[in-house]
Amino acid sequence: MARANPIDKHDERRRALADSALRTLGELGYARSSLREIANNSPFSHGVVHYYFSDKLELIVYGVRQYKAVCVTRYDGVVAGATTAGGLVSAFADKLCETIVDEAPMHRLWYDLRSQSMFEESLREAVQQIDHTLEDMVWRVVTRVAELAGTDVALTSHTVYGMFDGVFQQALLRYVAGQEREALDDLRTEVRALVPLTLGAGAPGAAGAAAVEVRATA
Repeated sequence: MARANPIDKHDERRRALADSALRTLGELGYARSSLREIANNSPFSHGVVHYYFSDKLELIVYGVRQYKAVCVTRYDGVVAGATTAGGLVSAFADKLCETIVDEAPMHRLWYDLRSQSMFEESLREAVQQIDHTLEDMVWRVVTRVAELAGTDVALTSHTVYGMFDGVFQQALLRYVAGQEREALDDLRTEVRALVPLTLGAGAPGAAGAAAVEVRATA
């Protein structure tokens, strides 16, 4: 029987610790969480946590990287299964709402971490890398919408990402403040309104046709 690779076992334990820690961090936030606090709210002792991660920052960056790496792939199926521009936009909006409902604490932690990176230089590289993966995810969706609509995207990927990130963050803030239904309904409406604004005129009348198709599915 093959023996487990010590490196694999080490990585497996780090992933388990990170998963457990993220739940605590998502509830308490970056500033209020220490390694001891994280350990107290997990099945692991403070000594075990400290053995695998030198400090809170290393643990948080590892965990958020791990979470976001999975998160961005959840939209791949939405893109792959799309047959119309409007259908893809609606499915994308629904998936964004779904992830707020299911994983609001994780998204709160991400925005908390991104804000902290303005003050902690050691966070910036990791935050920028994660931001790039999220930007690529949104870009895959929007470019596929454009392809299905027979046009192109008129804006840069960075601008497009900023637009959707802004409405998502606002929806999240309203959701955690207790305005659950309104936040999700408005997020769907705003996503459907934003997508046509990103499209160019690569084909005659394509942008207008895409806008009509998107709104028709609302």
